[in-house]
Parts: sequence; structure tokens; C-alpha cells
Amino acid sequence: MESFWNKLPRPFFASAPMADVTDAAFRGLLVRYGKPDVIWTEFVSADGLYHTGEVQRIPDAENPLIRDLQFSAEEHPIVAQIFSSKPEMIAYATKLVAELGFDGVDLNMGCPDKSIEKQEAGAALIKNPKHAAALIRAAQEAWRASVPNPAYRTKLVRMPVSVKTRVGYSKESLDEWLPVLLEAEPAAITLHLRTRKQMSKAPADWELMKKAVSIRNRVNPRVLLIGNGDVRGLEDARMKAEESGCDGVMLGRALFGNPWLFEGIAGHRMSSREVGHAMSEHRLEEKLRALGELAHGFESLSPPKHFDVLKKHIKAFVSGFDGAADMRATLMRSVCADELIAAIDALRVKL
Repeated sequence: MESFWNKLPRPFFASAPMADVTDAAFRGLLVRYGKPDVIWTEFVSADGLYHTGEVQRIPDAENPLIRDLQFSAEEHPIVAQIFSSKPEMIAYATKLVAELGFDGVDLNMGCPDKSIEKQEAGAALIKNPKHAAALIRAAQEAWRASVPNPAYRTKLVRMPVSVKTRVGYSKESLDEWLPVLLEAEPAAITLHLRTRKQMSKAPADWELMKKAVSIRNRVNPRVLLIGNGDVRGLEDARMKAEESGCDGVMLGRALFGNPWLFEGIAGHRMSSREVGHAMSEHRLEEKLRALGELAHGFESLSPPKHFDVLKKHIKAFVSGFDGAADMRATLMRSVCADELIAAIDALRVKL
């Protein structure tokens, strides 16, 4: 069966996996207001999925890791991102992801969080290319084995495997790092165009994407390349794809407070002469309404997340205008969706 990756338009635009941001509630807004070509989940620990499901036997309705892998039919194609340094855990999680009905699985090999790196996962894998390749193979071969959890015994299909990583650890090392990944033949590789050492302190270097495309074309032209880092919007994404030659672009921080980011996506695949004006800025009234929808969706997550997690969205939706700080302070006092929506309704009267 042909992978969904081969059916995507060029260039394609994807939403980035972001912890406590791209959960099912926020992805619901994306589907309604401007769906990307490919959607990623938050990243989930493969080790955690095994231990909560197979060792602790936590029911799905009470398992926060299974919650983070819940999605709606409208989100297809959707990719689940997992992380681990253990091939057997990657295989287990990949099988589970396939059983849950995802279109693909993505291996995180770029997260700079120290707790992830202590597990020899995330960005730590850039320093261990052979092991990274072994993890890719474990995911690719996982579909051949049976799933030990009887709750998910349905017909397995081969799960396309992709990787999200960085251009190097302490310094750029594409010449050494990228060929190892390409030779392992993932369906796609997303490159965050910074090193692990740079974190987000330096600008993303999109000139390196041209280098990556050149290496890809030489080593394994079948693998799709996705660029990521400092992409301001769809027009910027299209221009970066056109200039670098990458197949797709992933947008992350530009999503904050802007579920309309992928609105009008088809128009941004045209040439620069054909693209019209950028989508107009959405009014505060629309942003407040979307924030209320997000709050309702957030509280419907099962098991629930702490409501404070939603407050980063309040800051993102309510900013950039006179009086924004006072409005945010009022909304931040809310402790549940009903309180937040009541506060929003009270503020609307004054708009």
C-alpha cells in the first residue's frame, strides 16, 4: 500500500509536535480553522507507553500517554511522535501507534531537554548515529510482530517511519549525521536548522537546508526532507521551500495563538507572482471565541490535564494590542473553562 507521504502536494506544510501545545484540543482548532497537510502529535515516551500499558496495566481512560495519542478522523494524515533509546520500546510503541490508526510514526532525535537526553534519547542520538539507525530499523520492522495488548488486536499495516532531528549536536555535522539517517531509509526527515547547542538562541540557518537537499539527492533521493525553524507563516514557508529545494516545511511557534495559520493553504503553493496578499489578521473577537472553544476542548481531554497548562494559550491569543496585559491578567485568574468563558463574555461587552 502506498504511503501517504507519496500523495502529499509539493511543497507540503506541517504542524510541529510541541509538548502541551499540539494536544487533541488544539489540533481540533487547526482542523476547523486551517488544516495543515500533515499533523503531528505531541511527543510520547515509548518506554512510558510500555510501562503504563503492560507493566502497570493502567486503563486507557486513565492513561495520560494514551490520551496524548487520541485523535479525530478529521486529522488524517496524522503522525504520532515517540521517543526512546531502546529498540524494543520503539518497536512496541510503533505497533501500538499502528493499531490506533495513525498514518505514520515519527522518531524524535532532536529534543534538547536534559531529562530526555539522560535517557540517551532525543538530541543525544545525534552523537550515536549507528544506534539512531538501529532505532529506525526497529520501527520499520515492528509491523511484522504481533501486538501483545489484546485491546488493540486489529489488522496491522506497514507503518511509514520518519525522523525529526537537528543539523548537529555541538556543531553542524550534516556530512556525518544525515547520510546515516538517509541510508536507514525513513520515509521523511525533518531538520530543525539549528544544533542542539544553539537551542533557539541563534537564528535557524536555512542555507543548511540547501546542503541537506544536496546530500539527500546524492545518498537517497527517495527520502523526503522537511525544513523547520523560524518560519513566520505560509508565505515565508513557501519561499523557504522554493529557495532550498526541500519537499515540505514544518511550522511551530507561528502556531501560538493562531489556529488560522494554515488558512488558505492551497494558494501558498503557487509561485510568488500568483500568491495574493497574506491572510488578514484575525480580530480579537475571533481570537477570544477560539480561545473559548479551546478551553472546552481542553477540559474534554481524558484523563484531564491541569488547567494551568492552558494558560500559555491565553498569553498567545491575547497579546499585541493596547490593554492586552490587563485582559490577560483577568483571564489568567480562571481555574476552569466555564470561568474563562464567562470572563471572555464579560470582556466582549467592553470591546
